[in-house]
Amino acid sequence: MNKDTRNTIIKYAVCFVIEILIGFLVIWSKGFFTDRPSVNLQILADAFVVPGLLMTLLAGLLLVSNEGGLLGLGFILRNVVLAFIPMGRAKHEVYRDYRERKLNKPKSTVGKCIFLSGLLFLVIGVVLTIIWFVKYYD
Repeated sequence: MNKDTRNTIIKYAVCFVIEILIGFLVIWSKGFFTDRPSVNLQILADAFVVPGLLMTLLAGLLLVSNEGGLLGLGFILRNVVLAFIPMGRAKHEVYRDYRERKLNKPKSTVGKCIFLSGLLFLVIGVVLTIIWFVKYYD
């Protein structure tokens, strides 16, 4: 197995482990499977929907950030921090130079595995919600 394939597998594994942990926290916060089957199915559906939505939205935020949509906010925060550091104003740069420097950096490719794993969890959660709706909703 070459290095790129191994790194990709590790990225997906980390994403799935994080989503499973979030799902377990959802199950733990709502109470373990001790109630009626309809409530258990709702809890299970929530355990898939919540991490799926969080990871999908995080992937969207990473996409916006990689495209430069948050550069202005980063520039402002950097200048605020530099204002409180002694001799920080010596490191001041113009927004045009800051933007060029940030956009020339290589883009992160982590967003794809976050998006796909989040979408998988979201689809499973929606399917479980539909099953609950068809079977138990009165």
